[in-house]
Amino acid sequence: MNTSSKVAVITGASQGIGAGLVRAFRDRGYRVVANSRSIKPSADPEVLVVAGDVADREVANRVIREGLAAFGRIDTLVNNAGIFLAKPFTDYTPEDYANVAAVNLAGFFHITQAAVEQMEKQRSGHVVSITTTLAEHAVDGVPSVLASLTKGGLNAATKSLAIEYAKRGIRVNAVSPGVIKTPMHPPETHEFLAALHPVGRMGEIRDITDAVLYLDSAGFVTGEILHVDGGQSAGH
Repeated sequence: MNTSSKVAVITGASQGIGAGLVRAFRDRGYRVVANSRSIKPSADPEVLVVAGDVADREVANRVIREGLAAFGRIDTLVNNAGIFLAKPFTDYTPEDYANVAAVNLAGFFHITQAAVEQMEKQRSGHVVSITTTLAEHAVDGVPSVLASLTKGGLNAATKSLAIEYAKRGIRVNAVSPGVIKTPMHPPETHEFLAALHPVGRMGEIRDITDAVLYLDSAGFVTGEILHVDGGQSAGH
């Protein structure tokens, strides 16, 4: 088994930011373990596809286990899988809460535990989570309590894990995006969404992949919440 090339595990990898991250890491020469609930097989022999919901602990463990079996190491985990559900607070149902918490929190918890366990053996590794700037900068007209509750928790966990593992060779960071132009946002919403950002535009997938790749190469950076939000977190 060739274990010289680095390996990135990416959740939520079937479309949008996740698919962009797969391409970006492959362009850097990484082998990739790509996961999502509905992901299709890849023609690239250096991309291992493991389908399933990482909110299920067994699926999360299987992603890491099969990645190790195929490639022999885990260098980077990108926690990209997530649900954003914009509703007035009192309109959220118990099912909404359970679904968002399962993917955004349990999914992060299970696969990060499995990845960090391997990284400890290697004495090296990097965990990056994709959160949201709404957790720190709420926007009138964009109800986001469940996103703030869960993704804000990931921001806090990022700092906690960064300190816990700083002396063990493992770095932990997060990218906190504004609104990114992906298929989940219909074209008729783009003008409104662009206006939410001081720079006057939505973010592009490349903006996020560039930020993740920067953090992955920045060996002196850990515990960082990197805002890639067109100035939203700075104010209006």
